[in-house]
Amino acid sequence: MEDLKKAVCDAVDANKERIYKVAEKILENPELGYREQKTSALVLSLFKELGLREITRHAVTGVKGWARGRSHQSRVALIGELDAVRCPGHPHADPETGAAHACGHNAQIAALYGCALGLSAAGAMAELDGDLCFFATPAEEYVEIEYRRGLIQKKKISHIGGKQELISEGAFDDIDMALMVHSEADFPTRRVVVGGPAMGFIGKTVRFLGREAHAGGAPEKGINALNAASLAIMGINAQRETFRDEDSVRVHPILTKGGDLVNIVPADVRMESYVRAGTVPAMIDANRKVNRAIRGAAYMVGARTEIEDLPGYLPLRQDRNLSRLFAANAERLIGKEAVQYGLPFAGSTDMGDLGAVMPVIQPTVSGFSGSAHSREFAVRDPETAILLPAKLLAMTAIDLLSDGAKEARAVRDAFPRRTPEQYEAVWSGILKQDREKDLGQREADRK
Repeated sequence: MEDLKKAVCDAVDANKERIYKVAEKILENPELGYREQKTSALVLSLFKELGLREITRHAVTGVKGWARGRSHQSRVALIGELDAVRCPGHPHADPETGAAHACGHNAQIAALYGCALGLSAAGAMAELDGDLCFFATPAEEYVEIEYRRGLIQKKKISHIGGKQELISEGAFDDIDMALMVHSEADFPTRRVVVGGPAMGFIGKTVRFLGREAHAGGAPEKGINALNAASLAIMGINAQRETFRDEDSVRVHPILTKGGDLVNIVPADVRMESYVRAGTVPAMIDANRKVNRAIRGAAYMVGARTEIEDLPGYLPLRQDRNLSRLFAANAERLIGKEAVQYGLPFAGSTDMGDLGAVMPVIQPTVSGFSGSAHSREFAVRDPETAILLPAKLLAMTAIDLLSDGAKEARAVRDAFPRRTPEQYEAVWSGILKQDREKDLGQREADRK
């Protein structure tokens, strides 16, 4: 198996220019979630070129293909994400949509391709006792909430997040575990971080409803919904000192509509937000406080408010045994001193939701400059940012599926697997608790 790992890594290095071109092509064609048509078509062509079998489409733009082993003791998914974020100031942003790969997903897809190419060139699957699923997944970035709710209303999707949608439609039912690698932004040297947690969040849309009036001639006849929204933001800020440090609460609302015309008192103002925290109870507690601030702000000016709490992402908890295998390979390639354990992953990820269903890991790898989701974000060192993840995914897959897939079977058998229905029940329970606590607070306030 060590010889096989070396052969795969050598094949990745020998084809590095092909792999880099994939990252560059995706960089120049950024697309937002559930709209990744060009990127999806590119991945489909790459999967066919590599000879992957049973290629299927999922969740609007997702692409899934298989490499079959000599026997089929376990099934492991290797994941890359298709979508971009909106960052209009980025030098490679789409001028029409503002989409840009300011989070490194283009490097992920290139690494996924490099992994599959290396395994194929080395003839690795003939030596392995399980199957590998290469899965390009859509819509990891939880953005454009109103647009995606429109897709839900049209029954094109049922979830805002891509992996949530894939879980719901059963696209992971034939998979035992999943691995992917994420970018680590703005770290100056080579580093791999394994086993770190990530925050979860409750998604939120809010409408503030007032009354129109002529803003210059008769403002006293209106009810200014924008004032209600402004007060809500201040009220949320006033809650921040009540959040415990250890819960890592983050609330960051934006206004997506501030009114209709400058000379009309705003009567329909809209807000989107996340309420993030490190644990589900902390998410629920912080969300209750945020909702109270929103309703109080509306009451202050005589406006009405409509709050919709949505399934966000669950906190990420990474599988220890998968992390152990990945870390050992990283130490072999870049040295023990360059591998760190348990550092928190910034933000949130729908791998947290997949991790509630099956064993997962999402280690991070450096090689990027600039802050994530900023105009400065870029691949600084492609060997680290793209080739290293390709090699580590392949090497860990070999560990999992060699020797009768002993390691993969142990990981699979130790995990209490959830069905899609059980996964849906997790979020139903969270939002039910959220509503009950919110109603309890409102009743206490009324008394």
